[in-house]
Amino acid sequence: MYSERAKSIVTVRKLVITGMLAGVSILLGSTPLGFIPIGPTKATIMHLPVIIGAIMEGPMVAIGIGLIFGIFSMLQALMAPTIVSFVFLNPLVAVLPRVLIGITAYYTYRATKSAAASAAVGTLTNTIGVLGMIYVIYGAQYAAALGQDQTKAATLLLGIATTNGIPEIIVAVVVVTAVVSALKRIKKL
Repeated sequence: MYSERAKSIVTVRKLVITGMLAGVSILLGSTPLGFIPIGPTKATIMHLPVIIGAIMEGPMVAIGIGLIFGIFSMLQALMAPTIVSFVFLNPLVAVLPRVLIGITAYYTYRATKSAAASAAVGTLTNTIGVLGMIYVIYGAQYAAALGQDQTKAATLLLGIATTNGIPEIIVAVVVVTAVVSALKRIKKL
């Protein structure tokens, strides 16, 4: 009997944390807080709930939250388009890397027990995954849309990765470490 009760408590806790992080993702995706315009591109903090979900509740929870992130990326491309939004209409660019954030963040945390390492790897998964897919599928078109030499798409995307990726990693490490630490203290109560 205790085992069944313990399982239901874990299930309820998992549902509550999933709901809370999904709500944060929806809030971020519905406001300018989630996608911060930097010229024609957008930096993001929407990967943070995915990473936190991976650390606190595992990859399945994080995959669901990553899916919300990816869907909001596609919605942003439709509702607030920029000259490069066409790339985010493709789920291989907008959704797949966001779902993978939770998997890489979870296994990094499991291997290192470091929220900071998990945050860095999860953020890199997002940055490299999205920009890598843009390069593979739309490299020349993307560069042309930005008025750049189409043969220099890799250099252009590497510049975006550096400009957006480094600050995103720093923010992720600080925020994820603080939030996970607080949630673990609460979890012990």
